[in-house]
Amino acid sequence: MLDETLMALAASAGTAVAAAAGTDVWESVRTRLGGILRRENEGDADLVLARADRAAAELSGAEDEDAERARSRIEGVWRDRFEDLLGRLDADERAEVADQLTTLASLARPAGGVSAGDDGLAVGGNVSVRAGDSSVAAVRIGTVNMGNPPSPGVE
Repeated sequence: MLDETLMALAASAGTAVAAAAGTDVWESVRTRLGGILRRENEGDADLVLARADRAAAELSGAEDEDAERARSRIEGVWRDRFEDLLGRLDADERAEVADQLTTLASLARPAGGVSAGDDGLAVGGNVSVRAGDSSVAAVRIGTVNMGNPPSPGVE
């Protein structure tokens, strides 16, 4: 049985594989993935990588909703594969593979560690929005409605 840290690492690495599939970082992630699979003699590594390549190609041509379903499926498959792999190893091998999975997971993270979709804002820290001198400041989260607030005690 894996501890929570290793399960989180397996999930993070699975997310990284899914996030990288069909993107510019795929080849780097694929190379690391191949090293992990071959090092551990994980069945037929070339067959597994060929399947991963097909999944990456599927994602690169998929529409939003289909891509999200496929990405979620890929993430789960790789999370489970990494959990199984870590569960089969002795402590020393597990630590080494954990380091490799950490490196793999870091390859798919955007620079700065945060990202946002179209028309989005991503912040890797605190956000402070201020207005003064009768001005207005807002951060859009969904729909922002502006107007006069009701007077105290009036419903």
